[in-house]
Amino acid sequence: MDITWYGFSCFRLTERGLSTIVTDPYDPELGLAPLKLKADVLTISQDTPTNNHEKSVKGAKKTITGAGEYEIGGVFISAIPMMKKKNGEKTDPSLVCVFDYDGIVIAHLGNLSYVPTQSEIERMGSVDVLLVPVGGEGALNPAQAVEVISLIEPSVVIPMRYKVGSESIQLGDSVRFLSEVGISEPEHLPMLKVGKSSFSEETQVILLDAVQNG
Repeated sequence: MDITWYGFSCFRLTERGLSTIVTDPYDPELGLAPLKLKADVLTISQDTPTNNHEKSVKGAKKTITGAGEYEIGGVFISAIPMMKKKNGEKTDPSLVCVFDYDGIVIAHLGNLSYVPTQSEIERMGSVDVLLVPVGGEGALNPAQAVEVISLIEPSVVIPMRYKVGSESIQLGDSVRFLSEVGISEPEHLPMLKVGKSSFSEETQVILLDAVQNG
């Protein structure tokens, strides 16, 4: 299967014969190029401009914005709201989506902004590829991201929601996160192709180049 990143938390997941999924399309007014994507399924982790620009995606038969379990076009999807308490009050939830593509499991953490409890981690199950925010500004900062990775123990980590261009919100870049995980020369790819034989016991961190032509 193929995983393509467009900036912020927006990915396209594709596999021949199975549903194409797009996650968290962003509003182009935030500074990145307008998206022109097609998908069978659209997921929106939070109702904010970095995640909810539905009209950027055409053809979706199903839009997932809340908790549930789904089987759509051969892909099993678990949508799990994650909510932390701040000053004794619960904040707006962010949706974590776990996609099972014929045994390859991808977890998209959306705008997760805290380190989940062990029981919340267990709800995700075993994860092969983790799409994790690392740029702060309303989501995980680098240190928190590293802690979450250590709890989930995925085979592959793809950072997201960090500064790659002219974003108008104050995201951090990838450098501090890479420093936290002890990587000075990360692998850069325009797109990640994964199969069942792609994974090793040691966690890999891969930076995807943000596609800016939709």
